[in-house]
Amino acid sequence: MSSVSAGAVAFNLFITVLMVVTGSINTLAGKFTDHTIVNNKHFKHPFFQAAIMFFGQLLCLFVYLIMKKLEQRRQQNRESENSGADTPMSEILDIPKKTPPQINNWVFLPLSCCDATSSAISYVALILTNASSYQMLRGSVIIFTGLVSTAFLGMKLKGYQWLGMFLVTLGLVVIGLTDYIYGDKVNDDINGIITGDLLIIISQLIVSFHVSAQQKFLKQYDVPPLKAVGMEGMFGLMVVSFAMIPMYFIHVSPTFSNNPEGRLEDVITAFKEIAVSTRLQITITITVFSMAFFNFAGLTVTKRLSATSRMVLDSIRTLVIWMISIPLFGQRFIPWQIFGFIFLVMGMFTYNDVYFGPKFRKEVLPKMKESSLKRIVAKFICGMEDGEIEEDHEALVDSGDNDPL
Repeated sequence: MSSVSAGAVAFNLFITVLMVVTGSINTLAGKFTDHTIVNNKHFKHPFFQAAIMFFGQLLCLFVYLIMKKLEQRRQQNRESENSGADTPMSEILDIPKKTPPQINNWVFLPLSCCDATSSAISYVALILTNASSYQMLRGSVIIFTGLVSTAFLGMKLKGYQWLGMFLVTLGLVVIGLTDYIYGDKVNDDINGIITGDLLIIISQLIVSFHVSAQQKFLKQYDVPPLKAVGMEGMFGLMVVSFAMIPMYFIHVSPTFSNNPEGRLEDVITAFKEIAVSTRLQITITITVFSMAFFNFAGLTVTKRLSATSRMVLDSIRTLVIWMISIPLFGQRFIPWQIFGFIFLVMGMFTYNDVYFGPKFRKEVLPKMKESSLKRIVAKFICGMEDGEIEEDHEALVDSGDNDPL
């Protein structure tokens, strides 16, 4: 393996770990914020919190602009140092350099609207249904992302990738079902539960379009992830901020809000509660910076790997959050959920073709008797081409180890 490829693998590993860690921190910080009691009531300002998260993304734009300015200065210094050198032939002949097409920054507006819409729908759904159903159905985003990427981006997912997506979804279903069966039932409104479940599916469908569109724009226009995150943060903050103005005058039932006079969102009250609570100040600060790192890592994964890879890795956060939430928030330990997390990890390994796939292709597949079954397994499950299948079979015959299974 060359040093370049080794460095790329190391960076991919770093960015995936960064995504899982910062994503977990962000979710846990959000839980701490929701559990904070100010003036004898919980801090319940989801739309304000969405604005805070978009502000965290906006910070990436400032970092991008600073880095771009520094790079321009370094480029100017290099040009001044090489001013006496021969002028490149491409400049003499006025041959334009081959650069990717420039993206219109307004493209990020619909992406931000998708993000804001899915977040709002998820919030409403979480109020109507229980947490177990929310977590279980949230896994559907992996399937939706795979389907959308295949239909609109022309991606061809291999058999083991579909298998990995299935295992991840199965793990989330096991976790959700065990929580529903053995957990405490706090919502007996069956109509509300059904409506909430449908809203979760709709929100995850929107998320799948969001991340797939991100992948298309990032790869087609070669947009720096820092800029993409920052632009989405800027537009998202604008959208949510304007939306919170009419929300102040909308009055809802206590189920949806505990603000004065039942306002759907009350930014003034939110700032007052933050001002008197050190815990809120800390958790919101953590939310801002973890959101910035999480989205930067997520978009980098989308650009370097794929949108579905991002969704699979994002689902692994469930394991980290579950392990920490049990001692931290007093969440009930349900042993059966361990099986769900096993499916979750196996799905991640299978989708990313780590350990199971290479081991099967190296040790099991070559020993299988030449048949249509072997070709089906090799082509549709392992993602191998006909030429690769023949090469593996010939190599096995030449080695003398041709005992079929």
